[in-house]
Amino acid sequence: MVKETRLYDILGVKVDATDAEIKKSYRLGALKYHPDKNPSEEAAEKFKEISASYEILSDSEKRSIYDQFGEEGLQGNGGPGGFGGFGAEDLFSQFFGGGSARSRGPPRGKDIVHEISVTLEDLYKGKTSKLALNKKVLCKGCDGRGGKADAVKKCTSCNGQGVKFVTRQMGPMIQRFQTECDVCHGEGDIIDPKGLCKECNGKKVANVRKILEVKIEPGMKDGSKIVFKGEADQAPGIIPGDVVFVVSEKPHNLFKRQQENLIYNAKVDLLTALAGGDFSVKHVSGEYLKITIIPGEIISPGMVKVIEGKGMPIPKYGGYGNLIIKFEIEFPPNNFTSEENLKKLESILPPRKTVEIPASAKVDECTLQDYNPSKHSSNPRGGQSYDSDEEDGQHGAEGVQCASQ
Repeated sequence: MVKETRLYDILGVKVDATDAEIKKSYRLGALKYHPDKNPSEEAAEKFKEISASYEILSDSEKRSIYDQFGEEGLQGNGGPGGFGGFGAEDLFSQFFGGGSARSRGPPRGKDIVHEISVTLEDLYKGKTSKLALNKKVLCKGCDGRGGKADAVKKCTSCNGQGVKFVTRQMGPMIQRFQTECDVCHGEGDIIDPKGLCKECNGKKVANVRKILEVKIEPGMKDGSKIVFKGEADQAPGIIPGDVVFVVSEKPHNLFKRQQENLIYNAKVDLLTALAGGDFSVKHVSGEYLKITIIPGEIISPGMVKVIEGKGMPIPKYGGYGNLIIKFEIEFPPNNFTSEENLKKLESILPPRKTVEIPASAKVDECTLQDYNPSKHSSNPRGGQSYDSDEEDGQHGAEGVQCASQ
């Protein structure tokens, strides 16, 4: 099967040219033959040819059709008529099994979708992974025919469609449905056993193993797709689908991502929160961040601070998001120091708030105790839970004890 190359020749590129090479060649040609630069009739005609060629080769789906079926395969693909190349009569005939509709070109095969798990570090720095793909390709020995050219004949029973339309009468109603051709078994052609391809044994396709380089760009997000156009399974008469890798971000033990920002929960001791100090964070970039709390700047529980430019890379636009730090204060344990030192704190810290109770009010002095859910939770009838009379002969919860004065 000879591959048509006229459109590639017009642009002056090879048939395996990349999208970037095709775009570059088009720009150079368009600049050279544009009517504003070159007013001759020959240049105008050349400019039209270059533009028409680029329109097809820059579209992955149209290019795939052209590569397999030439310009003839593009006829009727997205043409006029309001139905993607079908007129109203063609559309009607398609619903009711007619075969007179103008072809819209070959059908497109299914996409192959894989999930690729990556760490937050991979999404920050970027990463390239080599993954093996097992796929079907057209047999090179017979160009996907299944046999020698003169041994492959179009099935006359189904007119090469691989399917037949069967009409059955059920009482007053006529039922029309599609079924696989029983002569060619859905293949659309019949191969003479004597001319059967020895490489694929008439299957028309062969299994191959291909290595794909999956590139994780810095700043990609969970759910991002990396698409390899036309790399799915091949089959005669179809446009191969795409191989799609969907990015799946693994949970991180320190950071949580929020768009381009990173969220970090920092736990600092009380002294650092009150008097300043340093703490460190190992960033997803691999470097350590030394973060200073300035003496005199009080960090309270739940406070949120930000370090600009230490978030995730921002694709396309450049730059980085921010690192948002949420603070948790680690208080010292009970009785951590002497009464003498506690009195020193009274002279350092702001004074306590004065207890304001009217002189005429009745006062209950209470002492706080540790909360125990099994003893201090509400009972079904509301109110407090009490110990039974048999336990120490006492009533009362052990949460807060009060004495009237």
